[in-house]
Amino acid sequence: MIYRRRASPLHAARAAAASLYCVVLASVALSFEHPLLLLALLAIVVAAAAGAKVTGPVVRAIALGVPFALVIALVNALVVRDGLTVIARLGTVPVLGVLDITGEATAYGGVLGLRALVVIGCFALHSAAVDPDDLLRAARRVSFRSALTAALATRLVPVLARDARRLHEAQRCLARPPASRATVVRAVAAGALDRAVDVAATLEVRGYGGAGRPARRRRPWSRHDWAFAASAAALAAVGTAAWVGDWERFAAYPLLSAPLDGARLLLAALLAVCALLPFADRRGIEP
Repeated sequence: MIYRRRASPLHAARAAAASLYCVVLASVALSFEHPLLLLALLAIVVAAAAGAKVTGPVVRAIALGVPFALVIALVNALVVRDGLTVIARLGTVPVLGVLDITGEATAYGGVLGLRALVVIGCFALHSAAVDPDDLLRAARRVSFRSALTAALATRLVPVLARDARRLHEAQRCLARPPASRATVVRAVAAGALDRAVDVAATLEVRGYGGAGRPARRRRPWSRHDWAFAASAAALAAVGTAAWVGDWERFAAYPLLSAPLDGARLLLAALLAVCALLPFADRRGIEP
């Protein structure tokens, strides 16, 4: 996932507000278990990605997370013994004992997998729409050297990946068989050390070694900053109220109970409004 600047409200917001929005959206997903609400949150994440014009990267990340979600569902079905509806009797298995798969454990495994997909989508949106440099500039007020180290690391990792690809492509042009992966890794590691020495010398010349805490420059909050900060606060309030008040009315054990009524639909609609309303304001966004 690589950040690319887009003409969208989420990109126009400062990194702190945009990051808070994505993290709170993922946290709200972790507080719900009802399949309808999780599906609604997954659709909200995709809709937010469309509003931020990063649909492709986010959808690809969710698709890559599907195998992991299936593994989570399978493991829960095989390991958890709770539930009254037995759908398969696999006999006695060493270490695991009597292996009876219940419908409730299978359904709850699917819920866990679906929740994992929502979280993956939220952080894919974070990676694609939140400016990492702006985020590190906000962090440098707390720890300047740590922010500088993180900024250098995020810049050097893609450079080293490109070096590895160029080495591999150059080897394909040779008549002899290509070198092993270990050889490529050693070459890239040697290049990384050389780059680290060059970067350290450059920073020393520019006086970063003796730099103190940078002066804080106040940047006024824009309408997009306030919109996404308010959206994060509203999502947190709705998620907390739903968790404390047990609004979703979901129970997996001993019998599955997931009512589909107007209250759950209203809660899903409320989440959608809180999460997607900031994308409606496109004033002040470069075309």
